[in-house]
Order: sequence, then C-alpha cells, then structure tokens
Amino acid sequence: MDSHDIEKQPAFIASDELSQSSRDSPLEQSSGEKISPSLPYKATGVLGRLRYYEDVLDRKLGVEAQGPERVLPENRNPPNQLLMAFVWASGTMNLSCFATGFLGWDFGLSLKQSILITIFATLLGSMLTAWCATLGPATGLRQVSIARYSFGWWPSKLIAFLNVVEQLGWSSVGCITGGLALSAVSDGHVSLVLGVVIIAVMGLVFSFIGLRAVFKYEEFAWMVFFVIFMIIFGETASKADNSTPSALTGSTLAGTVLSLIAIIYGSSASWSSIVSDYYVHYPENTSKVKVFVLTTLGITLPTCIGMIAGNCVGSTMGINSTWADTYEDDGLGELIQTILYPRGFAKFILVLLVLSGIGMNCIAIYSAALSIQQFARPLQAVPRFIWTIAVFIGILLLGVAGRDHLLAVLENFLSLLGYWNTAFFVILFTEHYLFRKGSIANYDLTAWNTPSRMPVGIAGGLAFVMGIVGCVLGMVQTWYVGVIAKEIGDYGGDIGNQLAFVFTLVTYIPVRYWELKKFGR
Repeated sequence: MDSHDIEKQPAFIASDELSQSSRDSPLEQSSGEKISPSLPYKATGVLGRLRYYEDVLDRKLGVEAQGPERVLPENRNPPNQLLMAFVWASGTMNLSCFATGFLGWDFGLSLKQSILITIFATLLGSMLTAWCATLGPATGLRQVSIARYSFGWWPSKLIAFLNVVEQLGWSSVGCITGGLALSAVSDGHVSLVLGVVIIAVMGLVFSFIGLRAVFKYEEFAWMVFFVIFMIIFGETASKADNSTPSALTGSTLAGTVLSLIAIIYGSSASWSSIVSDYYVHYPENTSKVKVFVLTTLGITLPTCIGMIAGNCVGSTMGINSTWADTYEDDGLGELIQTILYPRGFAKFILVLLVLSGIGMNCIAIYSAALSIQQFARPLQAVPRFIWTIAVFIGILLLGVAGRDHLLAVLENFLSLLGYWNTAFFVILFTEHYLFRKGSIANYDLTAWNTPSRMPVGIAGGLAFVMGIVGCVLGMVQTWYVGVIAKEIGDYGGDIGNQLAFVFTLVTYIPVRYWELKKFGR
C-alpha cells in the first residue's frame, strides 16, 4: 500500500457500523461496545468545525448530516411507499417536459408520430431507471456506491463525475424554464437571469435541508402540476393540428424518429444513475416488483402528460402564426400566457408552473452533492451542505449561460444523458444476474467503501469506454454526427444508445470472466 495515497489511508475507511451518524442511537462497534449519542462538540480544524455546525443545523433545523454512508436496516426510517412514484411525478411533470414536447414539431414530425414516440421512449427509459431502483432498499446504498460492485473502485469515480455533470444540466434546464415563466408572469419586470437565480435558490432550500424536505415537497407537489396540465389540455387540445402529415419520408423519416427516441429515452433513463439515492430507507424486504412498478409509473405517466401537452401545442406552430411568433420572440412563458385564458388566470397558472422546476432541482442538487462525496473518500469529510452550495453555484452559471438556447440545450443534453446511462445499466444488470446470480446475498455490503474488496475495475472500465465509443459512432448532435448515424437519411439517425448497449455487453461479459479468473474479485 502506498502510504502517500490518501484514498487508501485507514483514517478514511469506515465500517457500516461506524459510518452512521452519531445521532442514530445506540451505535455498535465491531467489538460489540455500545456508543451512546452525545451532544455535538466544537471540533478543531476547518473540517471539524464544519461538521460541528452541520450537526447543530441537523439538531436545530433538521438539516440532514448523513452523507453517502450505507443505511443499515436498523437505522432506516421508511417513508410512504407511494413516494416511489410521487417523488418522480413531482420531479418530471414540469415545464422542461412541456418544452421537450416541442421537439417533435421542431423535427418535422406529425402530432401522432410525436405522441407515439413520446410514450414508447419514455416507458423504455423509465424501465431502466426502475430496475436500478430495486437495488436501493436491498443494499441501503446510493447508486454510485452500488456501481462499485460492477465497475470497480476507480472506474466508479467516472460515474460519480458524470452524475454531477448530469444533475447540473438537469437543474440548469429547470432553472431556465422556471425563469422564463417568472419573466413572463412579471411582464418582463423580472429578467430571465433573475428568474433563473430565483428558481435555483428555491431548489437549494429543500436540497440543503436534505432527503426529508425533498420527500415532503415531492409528496404533494405533483397534484398541483397534474391539475395545471389538465387545464392546459382542456384549453389547447382542440387547437392541436392532428391532420398535417410529416413531410419526411423514407430513411430520412426513420432517422428523425430514431433521433427523437434517443432524446426522450434519455430524459427518463437519466435518473438510473441516482434513483436508489431515494430508496435507501425502505426495508430490505421491500417487494422488487412494487419498486419497479411504482417507479416506472411514477416516471412514465407524469413525463408523458407534460410532453404530450407540449406535442399538442407544438403542433400548432405551423398553423397558428400568433402562437408561433410569441414563442419565437418572447419564449415559453409568454406563450403559455397567450394560449391560456383569461390572462389573469394564465398568470396564476404560470406562478404555479414556476414551482414545477423546483421538484426537479431538489432531486438534482441533492444527488449531485452526494455524488461529489462518493468521488473520493476525502471528499466525504466535507459536509454535504457545503457541496450542495457548490452545486448551486454551478447551476447558476450554467443556467445563466444557456438561458437563450432552451431547445438546443434540451436536444443535445438529453440524448447525451441516455448514451452513458445505457452503458451504466448494461453493466449493473449483467453483473447482477450473470455474475452474482441475481442475489443480494452475493454482495458483500460491508465492503462498499473498501477498494481492496471491490472488483479491480478492468471489465467495468473497459466496457463503459467501449459503450461510449459505440455512442460516438451512432450519435446525432447539432455539433457532431457519428459516422454510422450519418448513413441514415439526410440528417442522420441517432442509434447511439443501441450501439452503446451492444458494445458494452459484448465487452463486459468476456472481460469480467477473465477478471474474476485472474484476480478473484
């Protein structure tokens, strides 16, 4: 062992029993000695003092002090099981989904084609996420920590890094759409930049407090947004253009359909790398079928509601010049004020829709902070609330920078998410069923934070890289079209996810067999 490698220093190795917060009473060391909880003491050093203040915030305000440590069965506080659906319903039924629905029109597809693609691609992406969710209650681990059992210690750090980038992107999209709505409802008195800042701050408040606050908000917020989208359907569905066919034909139509599938699939599959973060407090014996079904429905139905509403309104852009000009010149928020009536009621709806971005931001900020802590064990010593603030600053910068390019951000960002999450899913799924026989008993859960007891990572790392190679060959982005993708139609067809799936699978299986034979872990 290299004495200079801080990642391997004993001071940073904690067993499950000692990794719990001192507030979980009583704790038991491996020797069997009981540790009674005590009041926080003001430790010396910068990190010690930060930990002290974090503990004070937890006791006074309920600010969560627990980091990415495994939640032991005896320390769990199970929330309502319906939250497996509600947390995603509140996080996905928002203005960002509504805006994504416009991409069907933007790509030149008919309304019927856009709706069918939305339903199919959303369901497919949601099922990937839902399967990953089933590992949460059984292990008590966050998703990045679970990935260590297939990726290995070092490659899993790349997943933690990508997770942070992903959640920063999701939050910035939520801030942009919420900022557009705030700017519109104020008749321009609130600038888009200020609107982005306000939405980011509102998401920060819930994420700063922790999982309890996130759950409390998500449990009820979806009801409000469901009513709002039903109103949008009621006032706009009759004006949707369901008669104009797509002008695209042949391979160009096929390529465009593939590209839209990749984007919408990516929006739902992207939760797979964080989903178990929200399931660690459910009992170990929680039904996997229930977890899978509730998570799938909790993502699919709300996402489809928001996106199909966007499909309907987007389809009118070619026949309603007033709506089209408003959208082009003044943005999404002003368009909503135009399509809903009376205007005073439209402003009220917009105010409520502003809150829809908070649900997504709560999830994204909370998981991004946890992912930073799982990137390296020394970072776990820094309190979660510090990383939450750091993530908040990153969101502000991205949101302000991308505020005038919403559709371009959605088109490129969402499909990029799908690519790497496909490779991520394939590796976890294959490891679980082929190499661990589908049983949690074959996971040494006490080893989650010990590099020497994790896979070496050659198979996971190489398979993930090959999956990225596949997606590069098959991707369609505004800035790059892969060499295989460009052969499909006039504008290319996005098959990045399909190639990522195949490349990852055919690499992981043989290399993992070799890795187990060579290293025994």
